Amino acid sequence: MKKILLLSDTHSYIDEKILTYVKQADEVWHAGDIGDLSVTDAIKKIKPLRAVYGNIDGTEARIEFPLHNRFMCDGVDVWITHIGGYPGKYNPSIRHEIYANPPKLFICGHSHILKVMPDKSTGLLHMNPGAAGKHGFQKVRTMLRFEIEGELIKNLEVIEFER
Repeated sequence: MKKILLLSDTHSYIDEKILTYVKQADEVWHAGDIGDLSVTDAIKKIKPLRAVYGNIDGTEARIEFPLHNRFMCDGVDVWITHIGGYPGKYNPSIRHEIYANPPKLFICGHSHILKVMPDKSTGLLHMNPGAAGKHGFQKVRTMLRFEIEGELIKNLEVIEFER
């Protein structure tokens, strides 16, 4: 079993509240718009990190992290990208691959809107953790945490912070 902390859209912001949850996880996944790499450096000092770069990320982040990160976590096929869209409205650049070879868990960021929803047409679970940073329109900063055990995704929790 792995405990996952999922965050996105930090926009160069990290604080002790976020790091408290990082310490409780087995792995941290970041769905892009990292901003300053001091954010990911702070996470990597504590726990293993999987991340992608987002549209605001510069050359350093684009060198260190991929645009798409697809991997297996226990028995779950995971795909993380920053601008992915939602079930029925996937980004045109990935739409074909989503339908031809869907992952079990599809994660994106970008919208700053927390959403977890199944895609009944593909059988995947879509997650967007919202925004953990202070930049943007969101009134509440959010992250997700959950567990992966074998092929199961379970014990999903929403973490909220005041902006």
